[in-house]
Amino acid sequence: MFVQIIQGEVRDRRGVDSERERWEKELMPNAEGFLGSTGGITADGRLIMVVRFDSEEAARRNSARREQGEWWQRFSSHLTGDATFHESTDITTYQGGGDDSAGFVQVMQGRVNDVEAARNLNDKMEREMPARRPDLLGGLTAMYDDGAFTDVIYFTSLEEARRNEKAMSDDPPAEMEEWASLIEGDITYYDLEQPWLVSK
Repeated sequence: MFVQIIQGEVRDRRGVDSERERWEKELMPNAEGFLGSTGGITADGRLIMVVRFDSEEAARRNSARREQGEWWQRFSSHLTGDATFHESTDITTYQGGGDDSAGFVQVMQGRVNDVEAARNLNDKMEREMPARRPDLLGGLTAMYDDGAFTDVIYFTSLEEARRNEKAMSDDPPAEMEEWASLIEGDITYYDLEQPWLVSK
């Protein structure tokens, strides 16, 4: 899997929504190798989209399409300044990956000081988390060469996520302390209360 992560500041929410809907209707059917996307706009106007392709080559061919370029010009005109792009082929999915039935999606971005230790810990937490977090439907992690990561987590609803998050903070598993020791600097959160979820 190849993932493109697009981020920016939104100037016109209605324009972004209109162009996103048009892409799904008009451009998505001919987007070779497109698997799906997850995105949204946070309450403070930050845009993030996580777009999945079956290969980097397919993503490049999609970007090279004339209609894709024209669409991006219109879409990006609704942003404040330039968007930023991150790409990764180092993708780990858990509990089957994303879930388009999610009512709430949280995207986290940060950096770890030990990539292999983070992988092992994620594997362990995946085995144990379903019993503690029935609201967690699945997710994916994109890693970059410098240890940076983007984590996309799918929940049944915002209300259930907050309730179970509080319960875990009151009785945290030992792995949470270990995870905290791997993080360098701060984590940036994107809470998508009205996520855009689409699979081809």
